[in-house]
Amino acid sequence: MSTHPLLFPRRAHLRTTAEFQAVFAEGKRISSTCFRLHARLPLAATEIRLGVAVAKRVDKSAVARNRLRRQVKEAFRLQRASLVAGDYVVIAKPGASKVDNAAIRVELLALLERARTLMPIPTPGTMPPVANAARKPTDA
Repeated sequence: MSTHPLLFPRRAHLRTTAEFQAVFAEGKRISSTCFRLHARLPLAATEIRLGVAVAKRVDKSAVARNRLRRQVKEAFRLQRASLVAGDYVVIAKPGASKVDNAAIRVELLALLERARTLMPIPTPGTMPPVANAARKPTDA
């Protein structure tokens, strides 16, 4: 199995309603003019996963909705290696289908860049981790 950073494997997709609902319930939200990004960035996450939602109210044409999905997935695939591990859901807003592909990519890249700031990176403290803090009995 290849671990190339630019691949977008099946395990990197959010597929079930429960996975989407968990991101909506526990995640943080940031918006732009064409998209809304929900990000759930738990400390223990090791995978970077994406879910995309493009409703029929965004555009009646399936061709236009699928174009938006492809652009979102491509921008995510290219940035995946530099993102914080967690679950991301991108929702297209009405009017997103009227924007050209280059503008879509620029907007998505800006959203993903802002998502990096949602979760502060933990800094090491002065106390040792609990697992390493096991004490040896002292001989008195």
